[in-house]
Amino acid sequence: MKVLNLITITASAFLILIVGCKKDTFVENIGLCPVVVTTDPADSALNVSLNKMIDITFNQKIDPQTITPQSIAVYGQNKLEGALSYDAESFTVSFIPSSPLLSNTTYSGKVLTTIKDLNGNALQQDYAWTFSTSNILAPMVTFTDPEDEEIDVVLNKVVTAKFSVPMDASTINDQTFTLVVGTANVVGTVSYTDTTASFTSTIEFLPNTTYTATIHSEASNLAGTNLQNDYVWEFTTGSILAPPTVVSTDPEDLDTNVALDKTITATFSEEMDPATINATSFTLMQGTTPISGVVTYTGNTASFNPNTDLDEGLNYTATITTVAATPSGTTLENDEEWTFRTIESIVLPAVDLGTAERFGILAGVGVTNQAGMSEIHNLDVGISPGVRSSVTGFPPAIIVNGEIYASDDLLPVGTPAMLIQAKNDLQAAYLFAEGATNPAPSSVSGDIGGVTLAPGIYKTNSTLLIQSGNLTLDAQGDPNASWIFQIASGFTTVGGAGGSVILIGGAQAKNVFWQVGSSATIGDNTTFKGNILALTSVTMNSGSTAEGRMLCQNGSVVMTNANTINRP
Repeated sequence: MKVLNLITITASAFLILIVGCKKDTFVENIGLCPVVVTTDPADSALNVSLNKMIDITFNQKIDPQTITPQSIAVYGQNKLEGALSYDAESFTVSFIPSSPLLSNTTYSGKVLTTIKDLNGNALQQDYAWTFSTSNILAPMVTFTDPEDEEIDVVLNKVVTAKFSVPMDASTINDQTFTLVVGTANVVGTVSYTDTTASFTSTIEFLPNTTYTATIHSEASNLAGTNLQNDYVWEFTTGSILAPPTVVSTDPEDLDTNVALDKTITATFSEEMDPATINATSFTLMQGTTPISGVVTYTGNTASFNPNTDLDEGLNYTATITTVAATPSGTTLENDEEWTFRTIESIVLPAVDLGTAERFGILAGVGVTNQAGMSEIHNLDVGISPGVRSSVTGFPPAIIVNGEIYASDDLLPVGTPAMLIQAKNDLQAAYLFAEGATNPAPSSVSGDIGGVTLAPGIYKTNSTLLIQSGNLTLDAQGDPNASWIFQIASGFTTVGGAGGSVILIGGAQAKNVFWQVGSSATIGDNTTFKGNILALTSVTMNSGSTAEGRMLCQNGSVVMTNANTINRP
């Protein structure tokens, strides 16, 4: 790694590590957390000379009393002997090995958080880097937890080892990461994530007992280079168990726009006693009002499912109390509390279909079922000013719990006037949807397949397509959530890779309106949701189904083959 890259990385870390230091002003570089800025040799350096002096440069002056062999060290096969010196002007600590470095060897330098500046601010995290005296950089174990010779280790400790580089996960297993007490192997599970291997014992450790952990040299990096030697360290247990913790929650603390039908969950660091995960230990409050719900526990996760949907736009506080305990009786050290805010509904202007609401199909000049047994359920079919002879393909198409009405029907009395009113109401609904501006419309264009949209108004000045995936409309727990799509020209869904409209989060098809400036086409074998208000015509391609309405002002509605329309 080049020095320039090191500077870039540590500068980013530097901004983060400022948090918690005593000052936020840069006065003679004092008052900010110490940070390692550069090393020489640099991280991953190769062909380092055998008489090399190792330098570590900080961002500010360091307290000389904290520069000790315990805080700064270099390791090869073993910890190197050497002398430390400090140049306060350049903020640089130098390590001079007592004997030359070995050839063809990878070394690791370590700087621990016991390093402090003149104001007592500590390095915020241990720092490690590697270099090699050959042209190959072997992987190394840079840190372990517990550390070597650490005492009073908790009995349920997960033992971890961090590597200098990403490793081949297949070489990190119970043969290359072992733990023994005396001569007896400890049975456990080995896992590997990022650059860290973890050993989780099947049973709790014995109290006041020394354990020996080993990362064997068969462990290799992604390039197939093995550790140079076995890495061995020891630790001694105490007599207590580490308390369980809540490692994640959903929603997270301070989340907003949380769905009203949300189930609140908390995941623990270890298995808990299910008897202690109950309505006493897991509570939900809105202000000072308790929320009733059902508490369950599966795996390491507790769930609180409210008996009724949460109220919109309110803050809620969830709490896991210290009643929650592991099977051995170890409780949380402190109550775990987090807050979140529910979604505030977007109140769209209501699109009122008026008397057009009774129709699944309403057309101007024609209604056609070209082939197959299409079905319309719980809705009527109407045509005006077109006449009954312009309704074709019924049968084989059928209407279940509905009727066909045409402008030239003499019975029932008043049918022509009823259809004129329905067409007028359709036109009014179309114009209303087209002109809706509150809340402000969001722009969409092209293909919106594969997209998930929250409630709102969505506008395009040209055509709109659903093709590359399904369009998902998420009500986020609000059953009254609604959508208006303002489409200036044609609207088409295309079956194959998607093309359907999916409703989630309590969304309802009756609250979805598609205002189409020309004609709409529903793709082969797709599922459509919502009410189409088209200026010209609507075509349902073969096998497509709809939960909604196909309404057009001027043209025809065509069902191509075996289509279904259900009342939304």
